[in-house]
Amino acid sequence: MAESEEQTAAAPKRSGLKIILIIVIPLLLISSTVAGLYLGGVFGGSDAEPEHAEEDIKVIEPAIYIPIDPAFVVNFAEGSRARFLQVTVEVMTRNTHVEEQIRTHMPVIRNNLVLLFSSQTYEGVSTLEGKEALREEALTVIQKILEEETGDPGIEAVYFTSFVMQ
Repeated sequence: MAESEEQTAAAPKRSGLKIILIIVIPLLLISSTVAGLYLGGVFGGSDAEPEHAEEDIKVIEPAIYIPIDPAFVVNFAEGSRARFLQVTVEVMTRNTHVEEQIRTHMPVIRNNLVLLFSSQTYEGVSTLEGKEALREEALTVIQKILEEETGDPGIEAVYFTSFVMQ
């Protein structure tokens, strides 16, 4: 009989514990889910995050390629042998106003590029590394002119669309 009294006394304790577990655990799960959704902004709880996110997003405009026509033809200073370089150049920008600025300052741009190209040596630009270095120098030359004249370097890249050495 002692065993049955112990079982009867333990039964209410277990059923009370079961009721607490059945009620409390789901309430904790639901409240933590609602709090997470609220803080995540689903219910409009955190307005500061979306505002900062919109400010940080930078729209990248499509690339605009502007040819520097006509092609450049310069001669190298190579002793007694005549060597020539013909280069077709295009610049890349994402600003629609830069095309007008380039056209306005084209005489200065062409002059400085002619001086740059004619100062090269045949051996210097006959390698890929030499051509890349020349391309970077051309970018710097054009950006410097636009920066001085307009206050904005304007272009992101210079491309050689034709490069002939003889």
